[in-house]
This record gives sequence, C-alpha cells and structure tokens, in this order.
Amino acid sequence: MDSASCSILRAQPFSSAAAVFPPSNNTTARFFALQKSNRNSSLVPPFSSTFTRNSTFPGKCLHFDRFSAFSSLSGAQDQNPSQELAVLLEVDGVLMDAYRLGNRQSFNAAFKKLGLDCASWPEPVYLDLLRMSAGDEEKMVNLYFNRIGWPSSLPTSEKASFVKNVLQKKKIAMDEFLMSESLTLRPGVEEFIDEAYKEGIPVVVLTTYSKSGDQIGRSIVEKLGQERVSKLKIVGDKEVEQSLYSQLVNDTGLSSGMDEQLAKEAIKSVSAEKQRIAEEVASLLKLSVDIDTSPSESLEKIIAALRAGAEVAGLPVCDCVLIAGSQSGVAGAERVGMPCVVLRSSLTARAEFPSANAIMDGFGGADLTIPKLRNKRRS
Repeated sequence: MDSASCSILRAQPFSSAAAVFPPSNNTTARFFALQKSNRNSSLVPPFSSTFTRNSTFPGKCLHFDRFSAFSSLSGAQDQNPSQELAVLLEVDGVLMDAYRLGNRQSFNAAFKKLGLDCASWPEPVYLDLLRMSAGDEEKMVNLYFNRIGWPSSLPTSEKASFVKNVLQKKKIAMDEFLMSESLTLRPGVEEFIDEAYKEGIPVVVLTTYSKSGDQIGRSIVEKLGQERVSKLKIVGDKEVEQSLYSQLVNDTGLSSGMDEQLAKEAIKSVSAEKQRIAEEVASLLKLSVDIDTSPSESLEKIIAALRAGAEVAGLPVCDCVLIAGSQSGVAGAERVGMPCVVLRSSLTARAEFPSANAIMDGFGGADLTIPKLRNKRRS
C-alpha cells in the first residue's frame, strides 16, 4: 500500500505533557570500577581444567558465554605487551544520537510518503508514544492510530501489513538521514578518540551490528574525518566473517581440527553445565526443566563482533572495554565477559543497565574520558 486516505475516527487527545528524561544522578559516583584484567582460575568455569596449559588457542582469558574467550587471536603476535586497554565503540547511541536528531522526522516523512497528511508527530506526541511503548516502534504506530483512528480505506485484516509498510518507509527515510551531511556526531566523541590515540590505546568501531547496517555505519564513521579514521580499526561484516573466532564457530577456513574440536567441546560443556545446574534446582522443586542455553541469532552476531573487535585490537576481551549505546550491546558484553560502559542517549535515557560497569551521559568533562577508564581499571 503506497498511499491511504486518513479520515479521523473517534480522535482522542494525547497527553499534552512531554515525557521528561532526567539525567542520571551523580554520574561520576556511578562510574563503578571496571574489573581489572584477571587471568586466574576464578575467571573460568569449573570444567576449564579439562584444557591443558599448553592449549593451542592463541587467546588469553579463555572463557565462554559470560566469560571472555578467543580474545587475542589473530593479532596476538603483534600486540604491544605494555598495552592494557582497548576501547570498542558502538555506532548507534555512541558515535551519534540518531534517535534524538532524526527518528521523529523519519516517521513524519514516512507518513507523508504514504499520503497520510493528517498523521504527524510533534515532539510532545512522539515523546509520549516513546514512553508508552518503551521504544518499540511497531507499538508506537499501533498506539498512535488506535488513538486517532486508522485510515478509513484500510480493512481491519490489513492493519499489520499497514504498520509494516509504515516502518519500511520510515527506515528508508532514516537511512537517508543518516547518510546526509546534516547528521552530527555526539559532542566530545572526536576528542575522546584523539585522547585514546595519544595514550596509545587501540580504538575499534563496531559497524557490523549497527541498526542501519554495516555500510551506513561506515558512512557515519567517515564523519570523524579521514585522518582520524585512518587511526581507527573498523569491524564490519567482512572483518567478523574473517575473524578466527567466526571460523572456529562456523568450521570454515581452518586446517587445525584440534582447535575446532576444542571450541565445540568447550561450548558444549558450558551448555551442559547450565543444564545440570538447572536440573538440580528443578529436582528440589520436583519440576521438569529443559532450558535453551544457546544465544539468539542477533546476540550471536554481537558476540561474534565483540570477539572480532578484541582480535583486531590484539588484546583479550577482558582487557577491552565496550562503550555501548544499546541493551543488546550490553547483553553481548556480559556474555563474553567484556567490561562495558553505557552512554545514555535519547532512546535509552530512562533504561536500566544492571550488568554495565558504568553508566554515563556523554563524553568529556564529568563524564567519560580516557583517564577515567585507565584510573578505574587500576583502582
């Protein structure tokens, strides 16, 4: 459906008060100490004793799921022993806050594209929908048209396809906005990267799981300037696919069957251990339990990106810090045992991140700086 008339059926007023997102309280005090690099046996699950000390895995901190793994793989031989920290940056919510700048406008552009001239979201309406839907865009569209009325020409059975069409048009408009020159980066991010470079800290930008895709993610990175980008390492789809971790998991491109088998057996052992613990608890309650210990497809992609990022940086995952702008990034970091600092954005202003090591409001000043990352790791 490319267009639709927009007659109003039983219009109901929205809350006139825009949702207010208060900044996090005392961000400096909330900057919890990032865990120090720790390679003792407490970091590995009990079954780790099955691996010999001279295992052929080139990475340090060999763990799985919530534990770090395969971190310093392809770049291990080149790493500088004096390096103790690498920074991994997400694109969404970290390099830029696209939702604050263009999400609402993209919805309005989608409505216009579909001929829904009476459907327009001023900022108070958009913030109200955002609050009520917890950021779920499909729910936002449904809430809106349930309030103002659906297009009169739209059969009830086609509401789902109509919402899908709106979201498709909105994504196209958002992608065009992200590619435009009007998009600005988050204040302080350029200075943060420059500071890391001066300190000799590798900076890796993860474009592979950007919401708009690897290609648009790379175009956003280019806004940092050619000289700055030349000093960065970018991990996109190709880099993840070529990483040793992905080759181990996917059984591609490796001649060493022993390494592949070790990876498979370790993953099986973690799942078996989780299942055993769950069954012990269930037996006390006289329940039957069969848990799914495998991560979702999207989480698997994030995990692979974090592993590849650590490879590219030439350090174990426990010596890398993810600067995240999304819940999914935080979840991935928790699974691999990578310290994580959340940078709040307009989309996550009121979200909770219990597994993050710190939650900050931005770069520089009282918020996130390279010296703070170093000091907190040493404390």
